[in-house]
Amino acid sequence: MEEKKTRKAGEELIYQLDGIPPITVAVPLGLQHILAMFTSNLAPCLILAGIVGLDGANRIIMVQCAMFISGITTFLQIYPLALFGKKSSLPRIGAELPIVMGTSFAFVPTSITVAKAYGLPGVLGGALAGSVVEILMGFFIKPLKKYFPPLVIGAVSIAFGVSLLRAGTGYFLGGVNKPDFGSIQNLTLGFVVFLTVIACQRFGKGMLKVSAILIGIIVGYIVAFFMGKLDFSLLRSAAWFSVPIPFRFQYEFHLDAILMFSALYVVSGLETIGNTSGITVAVFDRDATTKEMSGAVLADSIGSMIATVFNTLPNTAFGQNAGLVAITKVINKFCIATGASVLVIAGFIPKIGAIFSLMPDSVLGGAVLSVFAMITVNGVKLISKSGFSQRNVTTLSTILAIGMGLANAPEGAYSVLPTAVQYLFRDSVATTCIIGIIVNAIFPSDKAEDAVIEV
Repeated sequence: MEEKKTRKAGEELIYQLDGIPPITVAVPLGLQHILAMFTSNLAPCLILAGIVGLDGANRIIMVQCAMFISGITTFLQIYPLALFGKKSSLPRIGAELPIVMGTSFAFVPTSITVAKAYGLPGVLGGALAGSVVEILMGFFIKPLKKYFPPLVIGAVSIAFGVSLLRAGTGYFLGGVNKPDFGSIQNLTLGFVVFLTVIACQRFGKGMLKVSAILIGIIVGYIVAFFMGKLDFSLLRSAAWFSVPIPFRFQYEFHLDAILMFSALYVVSGLETIGNTSGITVAVFDRDATTKEMSGAVLADSIGSMIATVFNTLPNTAFGQNAGLVAITKVINKFCIATGASVLVIAGFIPKIGAIFSLMPDSVLGGAVLSVFAMITVNGVKLISKSGFSQRNVTTLSTILAIGMGLANAPEGAYSVLPTAVQYLFRDSVATTCIIGIIVNAIFPSDKAEDAVIEV
């Protein structure tokens, strides 16, 4: 009887932030989070690797490092570092909340733009230097929040959602410049994966729903195998164990690339704030404190800096995992830490990276296309929060006209303008972010709109 009470008390710990529940309970709950984010964590790396033309071995390195850093940054969010002492008024690094970190899709469109100009070294250098902006943002989060209302963030979400859709469609069709681009085999494979993901999201429940992308990819692998589109030579040659090593690739620092990434770090920080507040509202019935938000953003920025040092793209808090916490109410740090441990361990096993690196382009495209569309829809939802007053319509029209209109002009269209202005129009997502901040400041919101933003 006493043993039964002890086990029950241990199991109830999953609904508390602290404490160590039974390992038989903690491990499945941790793995649930990994299944929900595993593919989305690796997809940005696979897309960038395809754009810059990385060979199989280097692709495995990038994927391997993405898993390793996601686990490390998640640990940082769960168990914060108080670098200035626990009693210091300065923020700590980490929110001490069940936040799962992963590679951010927000950086993909800009990474593609920079990669076309400067290759992978330019991407990694720009992302590394730009992370300083989000570090500063973490220290001054409270006064900065008013400059980033839902209207601005919604416009940026639409911009990078549309950019991602273009890239995703290229993969869906088999990969731009590939000999079989647009073939019936690629179309069939892409649609099989896409429809599987949609079916799981629409009719699935529990883990079937949150693991829709992973299930779609598994189905895609099976179909691709029977189509003869899988090359297992990379998997056979990959090692069983390898330590992630920093600075495996070259780094270059270009001012325009750094400015582009700097703008996106602001978006990434706000995305992390949104997911942090989503967890506290759903589980604790309160908004996130300034300490929690600052800690979350600092962990995001430090984790992103470490990610670029370890040859991969920056991190952000994953929305699907915040949603999973809200649904299950499981907030125990130890449970989330078991999942983070799996990611760290996977980072030392190249064969896991090899399995994902041999994924056909159409499978990847079919899996992520609905995600990219959802990012665009979420942007619309954010904009609708602010309402469609005359001020908001004018502001939004200006942001989209310059950010998604003028910034999408053909290459070299602004060569007669000053270099600084050319930098502004180099990437539509970064341009939308910068113009959004400027226009929102020029057309201040009224008190009614500020009340909506606060809610």
